[in-house]
This record gives sequence, C-alpha cells and structure tokens, in this order.
Amino acid sequence: MTIKWVKADPLVMNGEPFCYGSRLTVRQLLELRRSGYGLAEILTDHPELRLLGIAVAYRYAAEHRERYAEFFEADGSLAGPGLTEAEAAGLPPDLQIPGVVVKGVPAAT
Repeated sequence: MTIKWVKADPLVMNGEPFCYGSRLTVRQLLELRRSGYGLAEILTDHPELRLLGIAVAYRYAAEHRERYAEFFEADGSLAGPGLTEAEAAGLPPDLQIPGVVVKGVPAAT
C-alpha cells in the first residue's frame, strides 16, 4: 500500500488538504515554516509527522501555488527556512526541490 501523504477530504478539516496521520493542514505547516520553524521544531511539536510527509506537503504547495500564494517569496521560493541539504539527503530526488523543500537556514552574519 502506498501512503498518500497529503489528503483532501470534504469531511475532514473542512476539505483543507492535510498531512497524513495528523490534524495539521498544509496551510498550518506553511504558516509554521514562514514563522521560522525548522524541521526539528516541527517534528518536536508534531511527532506524528514524518520527513517524507513534510517534503510532500511542501511540494503540494508548490504544485498549487494559486491556493498558497501568500507563502511564496518574490523569487518563487517558499517563505521560511525549509530543509537543509543534510536533512533532505535521504529524500527521493523528485522531492529535493531547491527553494521549495530544500532551502536551509540562512547563514549567520
């Protein structure tokens, strides 16, 4: 059985796409990211999530930009830190999307 990491069901969460195995919508996940939450913080606060599921949710947002436009920067990347290259290393290549899934943490100056 293949898990569908992002689901949309009109009877669940008012039809808002959500992350498999959680009550966290894609929109809520993007809000956390935009607020500066990194992978470790998201997984600590939502242990039911998985790295793969988070990456798929980010890709889902990129594929549905019209629905999530407020979460995208002018350069087309998702707002917030995203995953570092090290965190994304174990993901399938089709999920290692620069600027969307893989963005990393800004370097300290």
